[in-house]
Amino acid sequence: MILRFSMISILLLLLSCGSDLKEIDYVIAEEQLNYEEALDVSMIYSDSAIVRVNVSAPRMLRHLDRENPRQEFLDGVKITFYNESNRPQSVLTSKYAVRYDKKNEIEIRDSVVWQSNGGERLETEELFWDERKERVYNNRFLTITKPEEVIHGIGFEANQEFTEWTIHAVEGIFLRPTKDEKN
Repeated sequence: MILRFSMISILLLLLSCGSDLKEIDYVIAEEQLNYEEALDVSMIYSDSAIVRVNVSAPRMLRHLDRENPRQEFLDGVKITFYNESNRPQSVLTSKYAVRYDKKNEIEIRDSVVWQSNGGERLETEELFWDERKERVYNNRFLTITKPEEVIHGIGFEANQEFTEWTIHAVEGIFLRPTKDEKN
């Protein structure tokens, strides 16, 4: 009788634990454990106590994958690059970006616009920013608008401040009319 009661108690205990685990699995899905979500994000990169870059976004997913840890900016990103005097030198925006932790590289896609303080504006669909080399580049079609001209080309490389840049294959250069020529 005691043996039978003990076996029934153990069986009930095992069955009740099994259903609790299923409930826990349901409440906390496995995929939710693979990332963290943050809202109104601002990440500051500095070198020797000098702010070099500020990355801000309305929403960021931080993927906790050991093989490929990354931060994903699904609702757009704004990256402000600063000069040595801690003044904004250029601003880069896009509708999507992902930063790969192991490569120290950011892939920026979808309606990419990079505006410099010098009046130069780059527009393309994809850019890569190599944080270690402090270089920004792509191999896609792009347009650079300057106060005096518009340049179309394929392939691009620049320093992260957007003060020095090169287009690999220029497709066309179009002069913009000055204020005097418009009248």
